Amino acid sequence: MTNIPATGRTPRVQIRLVVIQILVLSLLGTLGGRLWYLQVRQGAEYQKEASGNHVQQVVDPAPRGSILDARGVALADNEARLVVSASRTDLLKQKDDGKAVLAKLAGVLGMKPKEVQQKVRLCDSETPQPCWNGSPFQPIPITDKATAKQAMQIRERSEDFPGISAEPEAVRRYAAPGKSNTAQVLGYLSPVTDEEITEAKDTDSPFLRSDMVGRSGLERQYDKELRGKAGVTRYEVDNLGRVIGKAEADPAQPGSNLVTSIDSRVQRVAEYELDHAMKVARQQDDKVTGEKYKADSGAVIVMEAKTGRIVAMASNPTYDPNVWVGGISAKNYKALTGKKSDYPLLNRAIQGQAAPGSTFKVVSTAAAVQAGYPFDGRYPCTSSYSVGGQVFKNFEGESFGPIPLGRALEVSCDTVFYGLADREWKRDGGINPKKGQPKDYFFKTAHQFGLGKETGVDLPNEVTGRVPDRQWKLDYWKANKDAWCKSGKKDGSYVEKIAYENCLEGNKMREGDEINYSIGQGDTLVTPIQEAVMYGAVANGGTMYTPTIGKAVISPDGRSVQEIKPQSHGKLPVSKATLKGMHDAFAGVVTRGTAAWKFNGWPQNKIPLHAKTGTAEVYGKQTTSWLATFSKDYSVVMTIAQAGTGSGASGEAVRNIYSAMYGVQPDGKIDPKKALLPTPEKSLPKVRPDGTIKSPKVADDPAKDVHAAPSGSPSPDDGSQPPATAPSPGTGNRDTRRRPRRRGSRRKLT
Repeated sequence: MTNIPATGRTPRVQIRLVVIQILVLSLLGTLGGRLWYLQVRQGAEYQKEASGNHVQQVVDPAPRGSILDARGVALADNEARLVVSASRTDLLKQKDDGKAVLAKLAGVLGMKPKEVQQKVRLCDSETPQPCWNGSPFQPIPITDKATAKQAMQIRERSEDFPGISAEPEAVRRYAAPGKSNTAQVLGYLSPVTDEEITEAKDTDSPFLRSDMVGRSGLERQYDKELRGKAGVTRYEVDNLGRVIGKAEADPAQPGSNLVTSIDSRVQRVAEYELDHAMKVARQQDDKVTGEKYKADSGAVIVMEAKTGRIVAMASNPTYDPNVWVGGISAKNYKALTGKKSDYPLLNRAIQGQAAPGSTFKVVSTAAAVQAGYPFDGRYPCTSSYSVGGQVFKNFEGESFGPIPLGRALEVSCDTVFYGLADREWKRDGGINPKKGQPKDYFFKTAHQFGLGKETGVDLPNEVTGRVPDRQWKLDYWKANKDAWCKSGKKDGSYVEKIAYENCLEGNKMREGDEINYSIGQGDTLVTPIQEAVMYGAVANGGTMYTPTIGKAVISPDGRSVQEIKPQSHGKLPVSKATLKGMHDAFAGVVTRGTAAWKFNGWPQNKIPLHAKTGTAEVYGKQTTSWLATFSKDYSVVMTIAQAGTGSGASGEAVRNIYSAMYGVQPDGKIDPKKALLPTPEKSLPKVRPDGTIKSPKVADDPAKDVHAAPSGSPSPDDGSQPPATAPSPGTGNRDTRRRPRRRGSRRKLT
């Protein structure tokens, strides 16, 4: 046996020691390098970040800019209120997540504990309103209606209310001057979300967590201009949170003011007249259904014909936009969004779509002229029009013999337009058009009038309406063919028969489709704003203006004024001669045509009015009232769903709006002193040296002074037929009230 000395080491042990030494030296080298990197290379940056741990930011919200009417009257501004808020972060630090504090707070504020708890919970896909959809790290407002006594209780007993604050803050106010609501036009605010903060992080208008942003209407459309920039003050604090100095401060920059073309006085009158007309319609009997008219929704627009500026825009049902201020309650949210609410958040002036009825005949007339039919030619106005065994009747079977297109517009003769559309359908090759593109004048003209697309109004979420041309029918058929073929029956119910026919040939333009289309029925959809643009263009000589509500953006100090100029987006495909003929015809509608019974006694020689009535049918519902009108200054369009005929439901209301603007009294005389807006407002409100905007005194309720029954013929009991004394026998309320009509003809029409 070999003896190894005690002091000796084997080669293997020596290797292990060397490896360990290398590892230790490597680790020390790595740590040293990292220490050098942190202390020397990145030392300044980390020192800055470390100091930031001892800096607290205090956000000073920027005053949001006001929204003003054309005269400078505030439609939306700010007011100081005592706001009670809760810090969710502080509440969650407590054992019961702050439930006891919130219950105690509810007692002070006179609210239910559940209501207060709902206010501070965070919104997600499974949490219904009310909830907080802003950042969880910013104070959550519980109420902005606290009294001075309540605020004092909270502040004096702060130890009982950890995480709760009560401070005066500038809160949005929707002023409703002279009782003009303007809800859907103005919109509302709500807290910015984390997603929005992230998306706007690298833009020229980033959000702070304390920001409120516009969610609809002008508040959303002009949010960037109105919002301003919040101020941030940074304080140096020690590790106990005590302030030891002020680091720096960025002062708040107030938002700019938006001057609109809305006249709050005319707005109030428009809102009142729309609401009143709907209430009156609900008292009238619908002889078709045997029930009262439902008159469940409507809209009215007053637009400057020569600029496209909106003077008034009302939608009904409506609501008070102040319910959103400080957080909306569960009760109010349900009232605005529930199935029984009829959805008052919708702005039906730009989002309401319906068949236009006979107001569409302005398009069909222009199409006929483009197709080569003379405006002054003679076209048979028969009592009915038969195609393939199906009979399309004129109003109550009336017949006027051969008449020109102008007269057809006056008396709203359906059969004239049936014949013209049917003739063009056949010239294009019928259900199997000739090789190449068919002329399709009736459809192309609708597109040239701006239908089937947005008008470009400066409000969010405008809808396009629909022109059911060949391409639309093909696309719609592809999307629905399987469902139609599955549910359709040749000898089934009305709906099943339609599905059966659509399954077979829903992709083709059938004879009955084009006949229905020519009088604004079938699958055609338009919005009130589209009609206002169309008839405004007829009024001004053919220029289609992009409708606008914003008129100017004025900086907080008043030194910068950015005007929003009117812009046109096309011309009507109508010659001057045809436009003149249309003007005469639409004036005839007022004096001797379908609207004469509502405008009897109007000073037509001094203030010429022009109109086109329409009664649109919707399967399974009562008829929709349309009345499109214009003067030399304005176009006024009103529509009421399930309310009856065009002039019967809307005539008196539209007349009263014109009376208010021009100062026309019930006896037909004109009082300039009582005229609200005899000519459009051209100038901007005056700005004072301190940047504030001068505004006139606001009347209590302009509608109260101008609403009066016109001196014309009284409305008949059912609101649909003119009295026996209506001008010109046989030319009463003939705005095409028809029996229910199918969307398309039977297959045998081919």
